[in-house]
This record gives sequence, structure tokens and C-alpha cells, in this order.
Amino acid sequence: MDLDIDEVSETFRAEAREWLASHVRTLPSMDTAEGFEAHREWEAELAEARWSVVSWPREYHGRDASMLQWLLFEEEYYASGAPGRVSQNGIFMLGPTLFAHGTQEQRDRVLPAMATGEQVWAQAWSEPEAGSDIAALRSTAARTDGGWLLSGQKTWSSRASFADRAFGLFRTDPEAQRHHGLTYFMADLRAEGVTVRPIPQLDGEPGFAEIFFDDVFVPDEDVIGEVGQGWRVAMTTANNERGLSLRSPGRFLAAAARLVDLWRSQDSPLSTRDRVAEAWIGARAYQLYTYGTVSRLADGGELGPESSVNKLFWSHLDVDLHETALDVLGPAAETNRDWVDGYLFSLAGPIYGGTDQIQRNTIAERLLKLPREPRR
Repeated sequence: MDLDIDEVSETFRAEAREWLASHVRTLPSMDTAEGFEAHREWEAELAEARWSVVSWPREYHGRDASMLQWLLFEEEYYASGAPGRVSQNGIFMLGPTLFAHGTQEQRDRVLPAMATGEQVWAQAWSEPEAGSDIAALRSTAARTDGGWLLSGQKTWSSRASFADRAFGLFRTDPEAQRHHGLTYFMADLRAEGVTVRPIPQLDGEPGFAEIFFDDVFVPDEDVIGEVGQGWRVAMTTANNERGLSLRSPGRFLAAAARLVDLWRSQDSPLSTRDRVAEAWIGARAYQLYTYGTVSRLADGGELGPESSVNKLFWSHLDVDLHETALDVLGPAAETNRDWVDGYLFSLAGPIYGGTDQIQRNTIAERLLKLPREPRR
């Protein structure tokens, strides 16, 4: 692991800190129509200054920054209290997938509008009978002249209530078993045959939606990778989501710093001191682990099944950190919306991106090489 930060990267960090300090502002919730558009405008502002996707090439509104510099930017971003990224499904999951498996035409067509927020993407993976076990999906894609007709239902689709486009897997070979015969598609959520039904959360805001596809035409140029090889492409998306990009250390470092400040400002019970310290140590450990991942990638390594270990760690760190904050606040927690909202969101961590059970199975089978339990 290389922990040395060169002068160029320190200058990069300082520039990001200065820009954020003069531009960050509070926005309405992105899970409302008004807030979604405000966040879209924020993405355009980031892109104009080339802060939206710093590690991407300059022709796609990036800065050709190193992965270390991306981590430094993320740390500054969260420390500044900047808004959540409404484009995160695209820039952190679909974007890396297109760099790995997309065509040059796809990258040139899709990435610029993704970086600016002109097109916001929904993740259309889960189905009513295929949540974490996405290989059990039933949505289909049938061959037609010049493309495919998508049919089926996706649910718990993040950002779909207001998003422009979606990416997901569909079964193109109904005779193939589970992980085979799947193809990775991009689809227009405004296309004929698409129905989007928002799903209200506890606060009444539609952060998710169901998407129904009724013979929705998708041209051949919106297939990512080879037909029938969608599972392999999807693992690139999943490994990025679990192992690196979706939950950068900056998010937890900022939350842990706020927790320490909260504990110091309260007449906190001594019993919470060790838990506050553990949360801070956990955030720092995650930071160092991610630096190690970036060092490995810089040396030509790849994200693999070890991303499941990472996902388990940060999802439970998030829950523990927020539970500690609520205990520090005591009865006053009921009126502290920031910490309560953060806690409620953290509870989804052990579910989205693959449940804890799925991650543990992956660790057991692909890292520890343990045998599967015989079917009875």
C-alpha cells in the first residue's frame, strides 16, 4: 500500500477544497421532483468545473485524475457537506462498466450526458422474485428487427421515479440456466411501453420505483457487451458498487468526524465513549483499506470477490456509527433529522448491493473455497 501523497495530488486536494467551499449549498431532497432537478443542476455545475467525474478522461468532462486523487476529492466532497450525488448510479456503476465493456460509440454517446446530469440513470436490477439472487430474474428480451423487445418488471429501482434512463439485465435465452443467457441493456424510461410507478418511503418521498416493460424497443447499440454474457458484465458493475465507488471512505470519515464533535458537545454518557472511538477507527480502517485497493489497481490488479468483504464492512460500519449517534443524543435524537435520516438510510446498507447473506456466500465460496451444502 502506498500512503505517500505527492505534491501534485496535494495541490489537487487544495483546489477541490477551495472550489467546494465557495459553491456548496443545501438542496431539497433529491427524492422529490423539485429536489431532483436541483440536484441535476448541481451535477451540471460540477461538470462545468470538471469536478463531476475527476478520474474520467477530459473528453468526458473529467480531469484524468488518478484513483488516489479521486479518493482525495471524495474526502473533501463529504467533508464540505456537499449534496448527495443524484447521478451516482450512472457515474459510479454504469460508467465503469462502459469503460470496461462498452464500445467507443457507447462511451462517446452516453458518458458526456451522464457526467453533466443531462441524463440521470436508474438501476433496474431487482425483480419481485429476484432480489439479491438476480440470476433468478424473469424479465425477457426478444429479438426483433434492429434490436430487442424488453418485457417484465423491475422493482426497488433507485432514482427511477424521476430518472431518464435505466440499465439492467434481461434474459435473452429462456432455455439457459440461471447465470447464462442474460444480456445487459440500457433503456429509455420515456420510451413507449415503459410504465414507472414510484414507491413511497417511510417519509413519503419516492426514492425508488417499479418499472414495467411492455415490449419496449431497445436498439442493438444499447446492448453492453456480448449477447448472453450479461452476467460477466454485471459483475463489473457489482464489484464497483460493493468494492470501491458507491461508498467511498470520505462519506464515513465525514460522518465519524461529526460523531466525535457531537460526543464532545453533549453531556454524553461515558458508556458511549468507546463506541464513538470504534466508529472513528472503523472509518479510518476503511479509508486505509481503500487506499490499499487503489494501490493494487494502480499495479494492474482487479476488483474481485474480495469486494464482498468490503461491502459487509462498510454497511455495518454505517449502521453502528448512526446507532451510536442516536444513543449519544438520547431523547433529543427524536428531533435531530440529520442523524435520524442517516440512521434510517443506513439500515438499507445490509440489503442493497447484495444482502449480507449473499456477500457471506460469495466470501465462503469464492475466497475461502468452501464447498456448497448439498441440496436435499
